[in-house]
Amino acid sequence: MGLAVIKRYSGWSLLRGALSKHTGWSPAWREASPKPRYDVLVVGGGGHGLATAYYLAKNHGIANVAVVERGWIGGGNTGRNTTVVRSNYLYPESARLYDFSLKLYEKLSQTLNFNIMLSQRGMITVAHSRHDLESMARWANAMRMNGVDAELLSREQVRARVPALNVSKGARFPVIGGFEQARAGTARHDAVAWGYARAASALGVDIIQNCEVQSFLCDHGKTVGVQTNQGPIRADRVGIAAAGHSSVLAKLAGFRLPVTSYGLQAMVSEPVKPLLDTVVLSPATGAYVSQSDKGELVIGAGLDLFPSYAQRGSFSVMQHTTAGILEMFPSFSRLPLLRQWAGIVDVVQDSSPIIGPTPIDRLYINCGWGTGGFKAIPVGGWIFAHVLATGKNHELAEPFQLDRFITGRLIDEAAASGISH
Repeated sequence: MGLAVIKRYSGWSLLRGALSKHTGWSPAWREASPKPRYDVLVVGGGGHGLATAYYLAKNHGIANVAVVERGWIGGGNTGRNTTVVRSNYLYPESARLYDFSLKLYEKLSQTLNFNIMLSQRGMITVAHSRHDLESMARWANAMRMNGVDAELLSREQVRARVPALNVSKGARFPVIGGFEQARAGTARHDAVAWGYARAASALGVDIIQNCEVQSFLCDHGKTVGVQTNQGPIRADRVGIAAAGHSSVLAKLAGFRLPVTSYGLQAMVSEPVKPLLDTVVLSPATGAYVSQSDKGELVIGAGLDLFPSYAQRGSFSVMQHTTAGILEMFPSFSRLPLLRQWAGIVDVVQDSSPIIGPTPIDRLYINCGWGTGGFKAIPVGGWIFAHVLATGKNHELAEPFQLDRFITGRLIDEAAASGISH
């Protein structure tokens, strides 16, 4: 009886809040106006920018921080991805980076006191040929050597884990095995942004929305702040965490990045009953799929084949991607698609990020995550906060400096990063 009363009261409270436009609800973070000066200014109010601000305050005690966002918090790539988190990378440098991020994700709901809806349902990469299987064996063995969980799967094990998958011998892409990272999964993208924003604001960080950077303020070759549509804001150090628009901001500051921006498209179906309890990726078809908590099938694929800043889908990509999904799951053929969209990702030649100083003194950058930005939000914020606070690179970030494009010491993770999961 008591529980029923509570449920009725809670439902009425939600309805009343909606009808009153939530006027009685406390905001999750403070709506701040810019102060004349900050210790650190972070440009970009997505996951990486918000995480950076939080870890500056939490790990380094620097709370005189502002995050400026030209739109709304989490309105860029953070809100336009397929929510997969994983650390199944090949090289030791990447494995350390992404597994540190996954470990932070595993405790993030408790750390932020905000439910990010992490679901470690695992991720299965499917092999369609002997060549695929041999490559995956090397990949999985490299992961194990790097201390990351991985398990090779037989055809029968894949079939048992994913009953809806087409494993018939007559399939165009026959399934002969695969490998799984059991700790991989999904998290709620907007909850990650809101959780970091709420926690950072509680520690004194100013979050300033609808604040567009128009130019960088310099004094004797040093960055001393930014000029925005809300006026000048000065800071001892400035960090850029703007994903697909990193190269645009770098150009404003007077240097060039080895970055190309592409659209990255995804789509969701109408909700259906639970039928897929893991993430499934097929490199051969270039598509992957998971099922959201609402029941929607979340579908993604590779990059658009041309540079773009457009946040919209296209028929050709939808056609190619759904063809790949239907090769794997013929039973999905009658599912209507509800939405299609694109995020703008910053792709570097070796498919690895850039985190550290720029050629401009006191200006730092976190970019180049390409198709892997969402899964790297915690580690991106952690190590970017470190360099902004101390002026020195975090050990995890040392291999990912901008000067590697001069020395030639690249970390080519195209195989693990080429599809947007």
